[in-house]
Amino acid sequence: MSGALPIRGSVSLPETELVWRFSRSSGPGGQHVNTSDSQVELRFDLAATRALPPVWKERALERLAGRLHDGVLTVRSSEHRSQWRNRETAAARLASLLAQATAPPPKARRPTRIPRGVNERRLQAKKRRGDVKRGRATGWD
Repeated sequence: MSGALPIRGSVSLPETELVWRFSRSSGPGGQHVNTSDSQVELRFDLAATRALPPVWKERALERLAGRLHDGVLTVRSSEHRSQWRNRETAAARLASLLAQATAPPPKARRPTRIPRGVNERRLQAKKRRGDVKRGRATGWD
């Protein structure tokens, strides 16, 4: 992983704002796990960044408030045996999180009315069904 990390559109995070940390993983790998630092922790200081537009930054800080520790977003990956694949996974996860957190809010739903014809057909069907049932009951006196 080198270079900027694309988020959405032309916005990307510079490599200088990403802090990588490596440690021994507890995942798959057998005895290899005991000797190599394959677990990856990627940290991004969301509160101090200048890479994101102010509106996006505000939105992300609000939406990711539960995941932030002192304004820093942390993503960890240890699924793969290789550090390189864990780096790719962590970077993709961070990019996805930020893309979702900075997305504009969805358009408000405009409530629609039920067409009169639909309601009338429903009521006629209920009436017919009631007549059928009433017709069955009258023959058993």
